[in-house]
Amino acid sequence: MEINEKTIEAIVRQVIAGIDDKPVSDEIPVGVSNRHIHLTREDLDTLFGKDYELTPIKDLSQPGQYACKETCTLIGPSMRPIENVRILGPLRSKSQVEIAVTDSYVLKVKPPVRESGKVEGSAPITIVGPKGVLTLKEGCIIANRHIHMSPADAAHFGVKDGDYIDVDVFSGTKRTRWFDVQIRASEKFTLEMHVDTDDANAVGIKNGSTVTIAK
Repeated sequence: MEINEKTIEAIVRQVIAGIDDKPVSDEIPVGVSNRHIHLTREDLDTLFGKDYELTPIKDLSQPGQYACKETCTLIGPSMRPIENVRILGPLRSKSQVEIAVTDSYVLKVKPPVRESGKVEGSAPITIVGPKGVLTLKEGCIIANRHIHMSPADAAHFGVKDGDYIDVDVFSGTKRTRWFDVQIRASEKFTLEMHVDTDDANAVGIKNGSTVTIAK
């Protein structure tokens, strides 16, 4: 066979078509979120000192997100502290504390189940850092179950940003179905479902386990 530009073009088209025709897995990896803190620039200054810079120690699954060396203590009305709560970066426009229901029993706070960033009217919480104390009038939530995905993933699954779907959990020790899981689709996101430690422990899954969207 003579190799010329048309032949090469035809081969390239076949290769690309073959890639596009490869089946895409319906399994969605899971990321388990432990309690953590997001801070604004001003609140970081209050807790750690003016112009303090966070120390990244580990990249998280979502691009640009990372765990930091810095930790703080949470205090609620019970006055029973939860120590060594990790800060996640980068800095945000609103400070936020994400905990699980089990943590709320210890702290005696009543956080609503919310999408991350929706802190209006949420529970108050006190954060203690090495250089100061910060009391948020609102900002403590229990994060809702949600799935991060790209627009291409959303097209594959037949969903769009803001949809609520049901998810089947088969990979753990207790088969179950989770309802009202929010879809968060953006070019910034990588495919992963986020649940808190209570949800993960209840069904026996961990980081790297998989779930599927209920048919």
